[in-house]
Amino acid sequence: MTEFELIAKFFHTTPQLQSTRLSVGDDCALLKSAKTLALSTDTMVLHTHFFENADPFLLGQKALMINLSDLAAMGAKPLAFMLALTLPDADPNWLEPFSQGLKQVAQEYHLDLIGGNTTRGPLNINITIIGELDEDQALKRDRAKTDDDIYVTGTLGGAALGLQILQNKMSLPDELRQQALAHFHTPTARVAFAQDLLRLAHAAIDISDGLAQDLTHMLQASGVGADVMTTALPLFPEADLLLALNGGEDYELCFTAPQNAHTKIMTLAQKHALQVTRIGTITDHKNLIFLDAQNQPMDIVIQGYQHF
Repeated sequence: MTEFELIAKFFHTTPQLQSTRLSVGDDCALLKSAKTLALSTDTMVLHTHFFENADPFLLGQKALMINLSDLAAMGAKPLAFMLALTLPDADPNWLEPFSQGLKQVAQEYHLDLIGGNTTRGPLNINITIIGELDEDQALKRDRAKTDDDIYVTGTLGGAALGLQILQNKMSLPDELRQQALAHFHTPTARVAFAQDLLRLAHAAIDISDGLAQDLTHMLQASGVGADVMTTALPLFPEADLLLALNGGEDYELCFTAPQNAHTKIMTLAQKHALQVTRIGTITDHKNLIFLDAQNQPMDIVIQGYQHF
C-alpha cells in the first residue's frame, strides 16, 4: 500500500464545516474564520505515551481527545485537525481501528481532518488541532485573580491508577479496574462546558501533567498563589492524595472564577451533567499551599510528569 493509497483508504473524509474550504489532498488546507484561531499540538510516542499492545481504536480516540482538551482549556470551539503519522509499516489491521477511533471523536466534536503527513519510522502520532473563539474571552492561564475560587472538573487520579494497573503495580476489583482503565484510555475533553464558562471564569488549564504542576503553571503565569483544601479534592476511588496531585493524564479542567459566580457555575455543571468541585482560593502570597483537614499547611512535593 502506497502513502497515497493509505491516506485515501483510512483518512479521507468529507468536510463537515463551512469553515473548511479545502481539506485532505492538496499542498495546504484552507480554513476561513471570522474569529481568532486557537491552535495546539500534541505528540504520542510508542514506549513513552503508550504500550506496544495498545488498542489502536482507543489510541485513535485518545490522540484526538487530548488535543481537544487543550481547546477546552481556552474555551475554544473545535474546527479542524491535522494528523502526522509515523508508522513502522502500513498495516491495515492497525490502521483501520485507529482511523475509526479518530473519526468517532472527530464526528462527536464536529471536527474536520484537513491534512497532515505519513512517513515510515518508529510509531509516532502527532496531531495539530485548530479552534476558534473571541480573543477577549479566551480562558488564558495568566488571568487568575486574587480571591477567585478554584475549581476542577471530574475526578482526579483515575488515569494514573489505570496506568499503574497496566504496569502491574496495582490490583483492583474488576468494576473499579475497568473504570480506572477507561480514565486512562478514554479521557473526555470538557469542550461544551468550557465554552459556557467563557463569561464566568477568569483562567483555566487542562490537567495533563498532574493538578499540582499544572495549577503551578497557572499561578506563575498570573503572578498569584493559592490555598488548596486537600479534603475537598474529588479523588477517584482508591486514588491517594499524591497520585491525584502528581499523577497526570486526567485531562480535566482546573479553572478560577470570582466568588459571586459560584451559583451560575454549579448550574452549568448540572446542565452538562458534570461533577465540578470548588477546591480552594487564589491568594496574593504567590505560593501554592495545600491545607489539611485542620486548615494547616502540608509538606507536599510537586512531582508532575516531566517530559525530559
